[in-house]
Amino acid sequence: MLTGAQGFVGSWLAERLLDEGARVVTLLHDVEPEARFNSEGIGERCIQVRAELTDYEALVRALNEYDIHTVFHLAAKAVVGMANRSPIATFDTNIRGTWTLLEACRGVGVVGNPLERIVVASSDKAYGRHAELPFSEDSPLEPVYPYDVSKAATDMIARSYAATYNMPIAVSRLANVYGGGDFHPSRIVPATIFALLDGKRPVIQSDGSPERDYLYVEDAVAAYLTIAGSLEDGEHWGRAWNAGNDQPVAVRDVVARLIAVAGADVEPDVKGEPTPHAQIDRQFLDSSAIRDELGWQPQWDLDRGLAASWRWYSEAGSRRR
Repeated sequence: MLTGAQGFVGSWLAERLLDEGARVVTLLHDVEPEARFNSEGIGERCIQVRAELTDYEALVRALNEYDIHTVFHLAAKAVVGMANRSPIATFDTNIRGTWTLLEACRGVGVVGNPLERIVVASSDKAYGRHAELPFSEDSPLEPVYPYDVSKAATDMIARSYAATYNMPIAVSRLANVYGGGDFHPSRIVPATIFALLDGKRPVIQSDGSPERDYLYVEDAVAAYLTIAGSLEDGEHWGRAWNAGNDQPVAVRDVVARLIAVAGADVEPDVKGEPTPHAQIDRQFLDSSAIRDELGWQPQWDLDRGLAASWRWYSEAGSRRR
């Protein structure tokens, strides 16, 4: 079962699982026609269950009816600005949705159909703001803002279920994922690409100095599959895994690279604020654990990934709002 399949990363994970021969069961709340999951026919290849993430009975029914053995939990309210405006909706989906799903998974196991693998998506933002970087998995979770707090709670709830009920759960803490199919204009990669496609100056809401660790979406999918595979070893139950490129890049550099990819002769519109409110100025990960212990390695450097992203949005039929 895959939650969040209509989302940007979820659509790529669903496609990869289908291509590898898996039967993919997805939970659907609302249908988003422009989502890559629907526009590229991925959903047509899945079993789509109409259910709310917070509906315990519906989740138990789906887990039992389709004899689910693996769960990838990616569903979330994932836009930082939206979380700041609507914290209750964010907390309800991200926190209550997580414990409801995990309780449903636990209940199914109690009656004789234990799940083999559950991967829960946390985020690098769960760490909050730290003076010492990069974040390792041992860094404390010290979030402040609504989205960050919701992902830290998701993270801790998942690891609590693993420890308390001996469940095969692992947590992913990924860097900023980018690639084709992300239509949230608050994110720097799609926002910059849309501006360039429209012949406009890309807007940088800060002074361009905030730094992030960027992970191409296909590397993110590979990380999810690697983490799922690690749960065959009980010693990894309850683990959290960082996955990123371990290279902080300033926002202004990402925009400059996209301008170069597009071959545009423009300068970005830099608003000049050091860091927008409710944003973290610097964050990047230490991914040595997943590399050394599980053998995962990112295959896409930033330049190659940005070029692939530009192609996806600029190709005929791929550019949607």
